[in-house]
Parts: sequence; C-alpha cells; structure tokens
Amino acid sequence: MSTSDEQTAADAVRRRAGVPHQAAAPHTGTPHAGTPRQAADEPAAGTPPQPDPAGKPAPTGDPAPAAKPAAAGDPAPTAKPAAHGDPAPLPAARPARPPRRPAAGRWTTRRWLTAGVAASLAVLLVLGIAGGWVLARSSTLSGRVLDADSSLVTAVRLESALTDQETGIRGYGLTGQPDFLDPYRSGVTDERAYTTRLRTTMSDRPDVLRDLDALQRQAQAWQQRIALPVAATPPGAPVALATQRADEGKRDFDRIRAATTRLQQTLQTTRDHSRAQLRTAYTERNAIFSAIAAVILVLTAGVVTGLRRGVSRPLEQVSSDVRLVADGMFDHPVTPTGPADMRQLAGDVESMRRRLVHELAFSDAARLQLDEQATELRRSNAELEQFAYVASHDLQEPLRKVASFCQLLQRRYADQLDDRAGQYIGFAVDGANRMQTLINDLLAFSRVGRLHTELASVDLEKLYARTADVLSVAVEESGAELTHDPLPTITGDATQLGMLLQNLLSNALKFRSPDRPPRIHLSARADDDGLWHFAVADNGIGISPEFAEQVFVIFQRLHTREAYPGNGIGLALCKKIVEFHGGTIAVDPAHSPGTRIAFTLPGPAPAAVAAAAQENQR
Repeated sequence: MSTSDEQTAADAVRRRAGVPHQAAAPHTGTPHAGTPRQAADEPAAGTPPQPDPAGKPAPTGDPAPAAKPAAAGDPAPTAKPAAHGDPAPLPAARPARPPRRPAAGRWTTRRWLTAGVAASLAVLLVLGIAGGWVLARSSTLSGRVLDADSSLVTAVRLESALTDQETGIRGYGLTGQPDFLDPYRSGVTDERAYTTRLRTTMSDRPDVLRDLDALQRQAQAWQQRIALPVAATPPGAPVALATQRADEGKRDFDRIRAATTRLQQTLQTTRDHSRAQLRTAYTERNAIFSAIAAVILVLTAGVVTGLRRGVSRPLEQVSSDVRLVADGMFDHPVTPTGPADMRQLAGDVESMRRRLVHELAFSDAARLQLDEQATELRRSNAELEQFAYVASHDLQEPLRKVASFCQLLQRRYADQLDDRAGQYIGFAVDGANRMQTLINDLLAFSRVGRLHTELASVDLEKLYARTADVLSVAVEESGAELTHDPLPTITGDATQLGMLLQNLLSNALKFRSPDRPPRIHLSARADDDGLWHFAVADNGIGISPEFAEQVFVIFQRLHTREAYPGNGIGLALCKKIVEFHGGTIAVDPAHSPGTRIAFTLPGPAPAAVAAAAQENQR
C-alpha cells in the first residue's frame, strides 16, 4: 500500500472520528506565529544595547546586563536560560515526512518465501556438506582401522614365518635331515608375502615402514650369517657351523624378535589412534546429524510460524474485517497487515469498502428520493382516480342533460324552428355525444395498468371467440372473413387483452378497402425467446410507412372524422396494453396490401401451448 493510500485511509478515519485534518506546515526557515523572534531593533544575544542619541541605554522589554568582553583563554559565553515567565523559543517547524516503512516491511509474500527457502537451502547445503565430509571421514577412518587390524595380524604372521625359519634351520643344523628345511623354505616365502602386504597396506605410515625396514635388515643379517650357510651344507650329518654359531644366531634372532615386537607395537599404536579418530568422527557425525535434524525442526517451525504470521494471520484479519463489513458494519475499516502484497490486498478491499459506502450513501439518497416520488405518484394517482370519478359522473351528467334537452327542444318546437335551427341543434347533440365518447375512451386509456391488474391464465381462443361475437354485426354488414391460428393460453389481464383484440379487429373492419371484401387473419407462433408473436393482418387501405410510429400516439388521426369516425385513441390504447404485459407492438411496413400489426406477449413453453391448442380444437 503506497504512502498516499495510507494518508487517504488516515484522513478517512479522522473524518469518521470527527477530528479535522491538519496539514503539516512546510519548513520556510521562519518561526511559527506566536513564538518570540529577534526584532531588528533588539540587541543580539551577547551584545550590549545601543545607547540613544541622548546617551541613555536603549530600553528593551526585559533588560539584561551587558555581556563582558571575553578575555583570552576564557570560555565562550553560553546562552542564558530564560527567566521565569519568559516564553521559551520553539523549534522551527519541520516538513512532515510520510512514515517510512522498514525495508523488510516492503517485502511481498513471494519475496519472503524466496528468501526463506534460499536461506533454508543454504543452511541445509552447508550441513549436508558437513555431513558428507563426516561420512567420508568416518569411512576413511574405518578403512584405516581395518587396515591396522589386518596389518597387526599380518605382523603376527610375519613373526610366525620368521620363527618357522629359525626352527627349521636349528633342527636341520642339529640333525642334518632335509625335512627340517621345509618349514624354513615356506617361512621365507611367507615372509616375502607378508612383507609385501604390510608395505602395501601401510604405505601412508612412515613409522610402520621404518620399523618394517629395520626388521628386514635384521632378518637379512640373520639370513646371511646363519640361515643361508647352514641351509647350504649337505644333508646327512649334523652341521658343525650351526653348533659353532649357535650363540650368534640366538643373538641375531633375538634382535629379530625385538624388531618384530617394535613393529607390532607401532601397528598397535596406529590401530588405537585410528580407532580414537573413528570414535571422534562418529561423535562429530552424530552431532552434525543431530544439528541437521534440529535445523530441519527449526526450519519447519519457522515456516509454520512465518506462514501463520505472514499469510494466515493477515488473511484472517482481512477476512474478519470483511465479514464485519458484510454483516452491515460498513464504517469498520479493513486494516492492512502482513507483507506488502497482503497490505495491498487489504488496501484494495478498503478502497472497495469506501466505494461501497459511497455507493450505499448514494443509493440511500436515491431511495429516499424515489420514496418521495412514489408518495407523490400515489397522491397523483389518487387525484387522477378522483378526476376519473368526476369525469365519469359529474362531467357526463351535464353532457347527457345538454343532449337530452336539445333533443327535447327539437321534438317540442320542431314546427316553430327552421331548418338551420334544427341543424344547429343536431350539431349540439352530436358534439355532446362525441364528448361523452371521448371521455369514456380517456377513462379506458387511463385505467390500463391501474385497474383490472389481476393477472391470471387467459385462454385466447375463448377470448377471441367472445370478441368476434361482439363484432358479429359489423362483420356481417361488411362481409368480412375472420380467420386465426390456434391461439395459446397466456398469463395476463383478460379485460385488457379483450380490449386489445377488439380494437385491432374493429380497426381492420373500419379501415377496409371499398374495392374488396375484408380478409382479416390473426396469426400466432412461439419463439425461443419465451414470447408469443401475434399479428393481425388485413387487406384494407393500409398505413404509409412514414406514419408507422405516429398511429400509436394518442389523438393522432390520419383521416378526417367524416371519412372514418373515432377519437384516435384505439392504437394508443393497444400499445399501452401490450407494454403493460411486457411486450412490443409495431406496424409491419413490408405487408401489402393492407395493414399488418404485430405484437408480442409473454407465454408458457410451446409444448404446453401445443397441448392446450389441441385441447381447444377438440
């Protein structure tokens, strides 16, 4: 939500609370009104007042002692505190700055999620690398422990091979039997194999290789001085050289045993050190894996807490505010909280709420105005009904008296009046009768939509039959032929629909052509728009296209009263009836010869109408 939106929301809250909004004055470098300022005729701080021409000191509002000139080394004079009762100077006004939201407060939910996921992945990556390193180190140390164990076993076997060589040489030297040389030869072979294995296994341990080299030097010295000379002596008799060098051979082999012991001790130390390192690696591995588990738990808790505080709680706050507004508390503001996009959403909802409040206020005012207009319309309708009552009774009664007395005057004094006087009396009687007919037609026109508004199912077949029966005399005199399609049953006012059919059929009979007998047809068809389309077509004199709209205006006549009697209300009454029932009416300009007036009325589905038509035909 931008700063301007927040300022607008704050202004709205102030207006609802009744607090006037005060704009912060911009900083102009001058003090506020009402604060003391240093006038041009006042002495500056730290300077004595200037004397007037008479030599007297200049008066001031609050006399202050003259400041002494500062001596060298004296501290700079400080401002004197204001005396009791003196107005304290106010700080200069600073321009109002919009509240700056912290950088984190401008982050959106996507940005928070991206940063959180990136940080979590970074931490997990570091811990994963540490865990991988610990696992690799544990594996290496485990291999070293295994190598140390196998090397220690190999050293023991190497010692055994050297012991077999010494035993075989000693036995061969004492007896001269060649069988004693077999252990010697196998011991030599084993010594080479074990030595090679130790060098391969302990290639990264120089201390072990050093002890192994010392052991091999001692073994080679024993081989050169004792073993090889004795083994080269022919068998069959004890070897005198063995007896002669028995003590020397014992000392050499003791050195071999000592070297073997040192080698085994070195291997034992290596194994113990590797095991200690392995135990340390296991401890580190467990610690790192525990840290990974703890970090995962912390991240999970952080994600849940972050979603709760950054998404769920702001949404709950907005939802709560929106529910309050939806329940009718339109003055309750929608408070923006959470990340930037959540605040923007809340700000948009708040803007929508203000717009709704404005629209509701406007609609309330419009409703009040509409209620006033409805009240005025009801009053006008009541007056109109009163006028209709007066017109139907009080106006018609004088007209009947005028017509009656004129006719009585004509009958009683016919022998005393000349032809012109009789003609004048006829004009008066005709005018009174036409006025009475006009009043009746106006009453019928005004009552459409006000009286007889009880809607019910109307069977147009029966209504058409009654209308044709009413017009049977005019039909018989004109020789007209009336036909119609199967008519449906619709919902409407039977009286008004009867007036509609009667006016349309009587107009078709009235405006017939003198050259041909009238042919009048009423068509009906259902359409997919839910309306029934009717049309009354005849072969009469027709209506010019330029008068297609004018004929539906009240009192609009296309012919003189002498040519075709009437008041010009019939088609206007038809239009009012059709529009009251929710339809339309118009003249079809493409129909020729004659006139075709089409109109629509709402009705039921065509299937139901077809069933009703079949029932009417039966």
